[in-house]
Amino acid sequence: MHGTYNFWLVGLSLVVATLASYTALDLSGRIASLSKRGQRHAWLAGGAGAMGVGIWSMHFIGVLAFSLPIPLGYDFTITACSLLIAILVSYFALRVITHETLGPKRLVCAAVLMGLGIVGMHYTGDAAMRMQPAIVYDPTLVAASIVIAIVASGAALYMAHALRAEDQGHVLAKRMAASLVMGLAITGMHYTAEAAANFPPGAICGAANGVDLRWLGTTIAIFTFAILIVTLMLSRFDARTASLVNSVSQLNGRIMHMAAFDSLTDLPNRRTLTEHIERALEFGKRGPGLFAVLFMDLDGFKTINDSLGHTVGDEVLKAFAQRLVDCVSAGDTVARLGGDEFVILMRHLGLAEEAQRVAEAVLERMREPIWVDARSLQVAPSIGIALFPRDGDTVETLLKNADAAMYAAKRAGRGTCRFFEADMNEAATRTLQIQHALHEALDKGYFSLHFQPKFFGRDGALAGAEALLRLNHPTLGLLSPAEFISIAERNGQIVPIGYWVVREACRQIRRWQAQNLRPTKVAINLSPRQLAQPDLLATIQEIVHAEHMSADQIMFEITETAAMHDVRRMAETVHAFQKCGFEVAIDDFGTGYSSLAYLQRFRVRQLKIDRFFVDGLDANSDEGTAIVSAIIELAHSLGMNVVAEGVETESQRKKLEALRCDELQGYLLGRPLTPEAFGVLLGDQNQRVPREATASRAAPLGAPPLPR
Repeated sequence: MHGTYNFWLVGLSLVVATLASYTALDLSGRIASLSKRGQRHAWLAGGAGAMGVGIWSMHFIGVLAFSLPIPLGYDFTITACSLLIAILVSYFALRVITHETLGPKRLVCAAVLMGLGIVGMHYTGDAAMRMQPAIVYDPTLVAASIVIAIVASGAALYMAHALRAEDQGHVLAKRMAASLVMGLAITGMHYTAEAAANFPPGAICGAANGVDLRWLGTTIAIFTFAILIVTLMLSRFDARTASLVNSVSQLNGRIMHMAAFDSLTDLPNRRTLTEHIERALEFGKRGPGLFAVLFMDLDGFKTINDSLGHTVGDEVLKAFAQRLVDCVSAGDTVARLGGDEFVILMRHLGLAEEAQRVAEAVLERMREPIWVDARSLQVAPSIGIALFPRDGDTVETLLKNADAAMYAAKRAGRGTCRFFEADMNEAATRTLQIQHALHEALDKGYFSLHFQPKFFGRDGALAGAEALLRLNHPTLGLLSPAEFISIAERNGQIVPIGYWVVREACRQIRRWQAQNLRPTKVAINLSPRQLAQPDLLATIQEIVHAEHMSADQIMFEITETAAMHDVRRMAETVHAFQKCGFEVAIDDFGTGYSSLAYLQRFRVRQLKIDRFFVDGLDANSDEGTAIVSAIIELAHSLGMNVVAEGVETESQRKKLEALRCDELQGYLLGRPLTPEAFGVLLGDQNQRVPREATASRAAPLGAPPLPR
């Protein structure tokens, strides 16, 4: 007998096969992403059921598309067996494609078994018709259907395994294309097997009174689409829910990480360090548990951060953090407290010297420069060490004492380490008191200016003055600049203090002018922290203009060390000041780099010889004289005036005059004077008294000697 095909049903079978294939691809990705074993088994079972129904229904829709001139039906039991075969084959396929690896051997074996299962499902479905006489099959086409089933199964397994990852690019489009290919292959296998079936003339269907074809067709069409679509929806919903849960979990983990670790260096932060020290304390109090806290910060980091920018500063901090990690053992903790402050917690020490060895290793490692944007930067830490139980038995005490030891290391010359000692707390307390005094000094008027006169070397006439800052606190008393300037420089207070000095110097010059005293040039020191401010010149100009002061009455002094830190930038700063009418001097010449080649780039108005070389005129007469003479000759050749500071003996004065030093400054000629006393000196200079009289009158007017 010959049958005919309903091509609408043929097309529907292809759609069902494609949809079943896409469901398989989607489920493979969903199952592969699950980590819990119970969830994987549940989705495997549910997915196998949905996929099996899809494959089975494609087969029966294809059968329904074929019609014979005799009544047809299907045995319910055999039909149920074919459905069971389809579900088992689908379960096997999902287990294979969700496996971590799919090697060639596993793929071939799985393809053969799955292909035979699909073929078995098909021919079992044919057997459900119970044809009499039985269907005669073409061996060649049967073999072809088996080959097609195996090849199609292998291709389907390979594509499903390859496309199971959800995070690959264009995964939806790839799965749709792959499902169409798989659907065509499955459909092709089915109709090849159908072509292999020959129905003898006069054959009847023994199951014609079994499952009704119309009922079967309607049921299959409705339930297949419903099951596959619901399965896809559940898969997508569950995937989105899992993705949301995973995102929330990752966000929560990130928040917890941010709460416990420093965002820049990824080191433990203060909170985490505190917890680690608390655990070390608990362990140490139960038995012998010596451990050390190493507190450190980077000397010179603020200058780098302010002058080169926070981006460069951040790179320096990250490089320093990595070097710290490289210097400690696995059980130790390296933490960043903030800014350039770091702490190492060393557990289970045998001897205190082990902490010192680590500190020295850190110092040695930091002698190597840090490279940022092809720029070599040199920074070194000062390290303070506190030991448990000797130096404290609480987190706060140990950190405070290690901090005090770190400041002692700074006072000892920086770039070194110190163990905590009891008297260091006194120095730390003094530092805190001075910091507090600096905070309130500007508002409450505790600052004042003294003026140390400078005299011409050729005739002893008054050449100008240097403004020197003093702090007279009601509790701490009179503080010298040596005590509070370095603290103000470290914590940044030097910037507003420096602007106050400029403003107060301008006001004092105007007061002298109001008294009809002769005009004089006042020199003001600029610290490295001030020079790092991008708006330094603009702010100074605003102050000078607001005080109605002429720029030619003010000179700014920059130390040689600060000038040589970034020569290019400092040269630009000097030239900018000069364009605005301010004169600039290099102070403490000879104490830093002593790079004479750079002097020509700066083109400053004045060079101040450091007192160390002036002292050398007496201590090493010939050598000292030769050095000072060379400096003066060099400066004169570059068009600079030379000031010798720290002149304290008559022999120094005479030698400097003989060497043609332009100006002299020191206690021999005049001590730092109050504004009123300096005004008297200005009045005396109107009569141009002899130098010896000037010196004798100038000295008594000042307060007791105060170091600069």
